[in-house]
Amino acid sequence: MRALRILLIIAVVLGGVFVAADRAAVYFAETEAEDRIAFGGAEAGSISISIDGFPFLTQVARSEFDQVDVTVKDVEAGAAGRQMRIREIQAQLHQVKVGDGYTTATAARATGTAFLSYEALTAVADEDVTVAYGGDGKVKVTGSVRIPLTDQAVTRSVLSTVTLVDGDTVKVHADEVPGEGIPGLEGLVRKKTDFERGIGELPGGLKMEKIEVAPAGLEISMTGSDIRLAG
Repeated sequence: MRALRILLIIAVVLGGVFVAADRAAVYFAETEAEDRIAFGGAEAGSISISIDGFPFLTQVARSEFDQVDVTVKDVEAGAAGRQMRIREIQAQLHQVKVGDGYTTATAARATGTAFLSYEALTAVADEDVTVAYGGDGKVKVTGSVRIPLTDQAVTRSVLSTVTLVDGDTVKVHADEVPGEGIPGLEGLVRKKTDFERGIGELPGGLKMEKIEVAPAGLEISMTGSDIRLAG
């Protein structure tokens, strides 16, 4: 009985040592990966990584990780010649294979969400145009236009629908523009408040699927396969 008790104590101690070593290896790997993984236009230091699955060391041995969660903050993406900032990208990468020396990494598939603030949309809209949450899945776009042949300027706010076009372009289109009997006013307002802006700088293989309007900004769902993350 005493021998069995000793064996159990040894097993528990060794198990604890293994778990500690496994968790330490995860921490080291996550830190290294944050410095090596390239994720679109993200700058160094803006990427945080969490490697799931246990035991971790067996995943290292086969050079493939079951799931890697990536959070990227402040991604710069070109839009109409201006820089549009994606506030955050949260992605879940599955079956991530790494090459020799961990210089390459590819995810078999991925899902995720990109978060785009209204401040970022305003920054790439036309001059003197602001974009804000309009409620009920709409955005409120406000802009000022000058009526031709007069010195009069009018400011209008419109509720607009936001859609994703061609998988990489955000389209903002007013549902209705009040003309108030002024000839050509609707066209002038639409020219100011309706716009399309492309979003780039995502890793190859990752595609935008759907866009939703939320109080804090736009939420863009993404999926993909064979995503190249490094190398």
